[in-house]
Formats: sequence, C-alpha cells, structure tokens
Amino acid sequence: MKGLFLVEPVVALYAFSSFLIYPLVQQYVYRRLWQQLTNTTYPISDNTSRCAATNSSSNHSSYHEEVQKQASLFSLYTDLFSTVPSLIITLMLVAYSDRGGRKITIIMPLIGTLIYTSTFLAVSYFELNIYLLIGSSLLSSLFGGLGTFLGGCFAYIADLCEDHRQRTLRMAGLDMMIGLLSGVAAISTGYFLRAAGFNWPFLTSALCQCLILLYAIFILEETVKKAPADALNIDGSPQRSALKQMTYGIYHMLTGASPRCKTVLALLMLIFTSFSFAYMGGISLITLFELNEPLCWTEILIGYGAALSTTVFLASFVGVSVFTYCGVPQLLIVLMGILSVMSGMLLLAFTKTTLLMFLVRVPMLFAIMPFPVLRSMMSKIISKSEQGALFACLSFMESLTSNVANAVFNSVYAVTVAWYPGFIFLLSAGLCFVPLVVLGVVGVMGVDVAKEEEKPEPVLSGEEEPVEDQNDNSPLLI
Repeated sequence: MKGLFLVEPVVALYAFSSFLIYPLVQQYVYRRLWQQLTNTTYPISDNTSRCAATNSSSNHSSYHEEVQKQASLFSLYTDLFSTVPSLIITLMLVAYSDRGGRKITIIMPLIGTLIYTSTFLAVSYFELNIYLLIGSSLLSSLFGGLGTFLGGCFAYIADLCEDHRQRTLRMAGLDMMIGLLSGVAAISTGYFLRAAGFNWPFLTSALCQCLILLYAIFILEETVKKAPADALNIDGSPQRSALKQMTYGIYHMLTGASPRCKTVLALLMLIFTSFSFAYMGGISLITLFELNEPLCWTEILIGYGAALSTTVFLASFVGVSVFTYCGVPQLLIVLMGILSVMSGMLLLAFTKTTLLMFLVRVPMLFAIMPFPVLRSMMSKIISKSEQGALFACLSFMESLTSNVANAVFNSVYAVTVAWYPGFIFLLSAGLCFVPLVVLGVVGVMGVDVAKEEEKPEPVLSGEEEPVEDQNDNSPLLI
C-alpha cells in the first residue's frame, strides 16, 4: 500500500489521546494526595462548585492549601526528573532526522507516551503508589517526549512546503488541530470521569495511541530518503555516527549564514523561548487554580473550561490565515499574540467567579499566533537541508523553557498560594515584556534576512557539485 504524506492525522489523534487524560492527571494526583494527607474521602458534589460541599468544615480551607502545595511540588518533581533525558533525546533525534528521516522523531515519542499512559492506567486500576508516576515520566522521557514529536512534525511540514505562506498556514493548522482535538477530548473528560472513573479514560487513551503508532509506522510516508551508510562525507572521512551528523548539522546551521542573518535568527529564537516561558508557565497552573478556593471547580467545569480554550487555537488559526492573506507583517501578528496573552493573564490574576473564569478566554483568543509565525520565519532563514537542525534547536529550547517554566511557576505558586493565588498570573504577564522588547529590536532593524553570502553544503561522495541551498530569500517582514 502506498504511503501518505499526511502528518495531520497523527497530530490530531495524538492531541485527542493526550488531552483525554491530561486534565485527569492533576485531578487524580490531587485526589490521592487529599486522601493521604487528610485521611478523609475526597469531597464530590453535584453542585457547580465543591466549596458548597466543604464550607461546613473549618478544616477544609487548610486542607485545600496543603493539598495545593503538595500537588504543585509533585508536578515540580515530575518535571525535574524527566527534563534532562527528554531534552537530550529531542536534540539528537530531530537534528539527526535531516539524514535519518523524520519518522523516527514521530514514532519514538509515541512509544514513550504509550508507556506513560499505560503506567497511569496500572497505578489507577491497582491503586499503586502515585510516586511510580514520576518513574514512568522519567522512562517515557527517554523516548523523546512532546518536544521531539512536534519538532519532527514541523520539520516534516517544512520538507513538503516550498512557499513560506503555505508553510505558515500549515504549521498554524497543526497548532489549531492540537487545540481543537484537545478541546473535544477535554469536554468529554469530566463526564467520562463522573460516569466511569479514571480507568476507562486511561484505557481509551492507550488504545488511541496504539492506533496512531500503527499509522505512523505503516502508512505515513518518509520525506527524507536515507543515504547509504558510507555515502555521506563531512570532513573527508566516511560517516561515523548519528551523533556526529547531529552535531555537524547544528554547527553548520549556526555558522553557515551571514552575520546579519544569524543576528535575526538569534533574536527570533529569544522571542520564541521567552514568550513560551511566560505563556506555558501561566497556563500550566490553571487547573490547580480552578480546583482551589474560591472557584473549587468540579471535573465537569474543568472539562468545559479546557474545551472552551479550543477557541483560542481556532481563533489563532483564523487570525494567522486572515492576517497572512491580507499581507499584515509577520512581526505585527506576533505582537498581537503577545498582547493577547498579557491581557488574559492580567484578567486571570483577579478572577474570583466562575463566569469571569470562562470570560478569561476572550482576551486570549490570539495567544497561539506567535508560535507558528515565528517557526515559519525562522524556517525561511534556514536552508532546506538544515530544517531538522533548526527544529531540533527549537524543540530543545521549547521543551527546556516549558519544563523550567513549570518548575519555576510551581515553586512560586506553592509559596504564594496561601496569600494570593493569582500572583502567578501577574508574573506571567510581566514576563511577556521580555519578548515585546526583543520584538521591538527586530522591528527597528527592519532588515532583509536573505543570506548575503551563500556557503556550499558538505559534498556528498559520488557527487561533484555542492548541494544547492534552497533557502527562501524573500524579506522577513512581509
């Protein structure tokens, strides 16, 4: 059977299976910690807020604070143990995909996610020690994690799209798919949990991941054709290892461009990572914030809130499509996205009611726009043969900033939750000033990022001509 060059089904099903259990992870840990710390049954109510069921006891307020603190520290430990292996594997696999193919960067994380989900199912079904989940997170990180998966998928798209507008829209489409399918999964999670408990959602997610793995292995077509093991020459000697190829690919990407081009690339990477740090750190604590007083949301409301967040992905995709079609400068699109996050986080910091918590999503409608636009802008600077190295660096930095942000924000939240839970969102909004300042610097530069001076690619054995650099030389700001 002929393979398909469609990575979108993989991303869609992966988003559905992951976000089917993602809202349940913190809730499951929260409930288990509640039982361990209070020696009481977790309060479950059919009311719109659990506070109505718990206000009768004066001890519940202190219980909430202690459980909130321990749950945030549990997330911190999980991130710390899994960060380093995931980052190393991400950098190696995605960079090596320039020579070894993109599919390995997609299949390996799927295997790791399946292991992670299966462990959750075992812990839930057999009521094992919840700290086994930290070990499963470490094990799954050895297969690469989300950063590897997304880095491979975006590099896959970059291989297929020559036109930078088409590349921007298709990358934005991947982000939209992640949002929409995660919303569909999230809105059903609360009802799934209420009707069947934790076991069935975990099992359903594992079955979906098995289906994705089969598609990726047997149906998805490879975009990078592997060269013979002795065909590639780097420094005049035969190929020695994947690690050497990975190192050379990243080195050549960083040194093969003109000084002006490298400066713009470095500034764009700084915008990407600083914005990702502020945004991911803030949204990672929304579920804990919703579980805490005075909101005390049930699993049903948490599912509705997560599902409503899909409008952010959809609106961001529509925004990127419309603004790109109308010729709006890409830097202006990024600016609108950053301001959208800042306004949403400021509103979230002062949220005290359920209605306002739902309305928080309105100012954040364009929050996702900077990510696909910045990826496309950087991809346009880099030559065709260096896309894997670029997205390896981006995935590495995105995973690093995401994990560091989770660790930092969880630590700050554990310290500040007792006196002001919303402080963490004020911090997120304040940190958005960093990408804004760097964005202003790039805007002031106003340069054409076309390479001033083309450097030849490494010569392959059996070939006399250098590999042509297929870099798109169109201006950055249009």
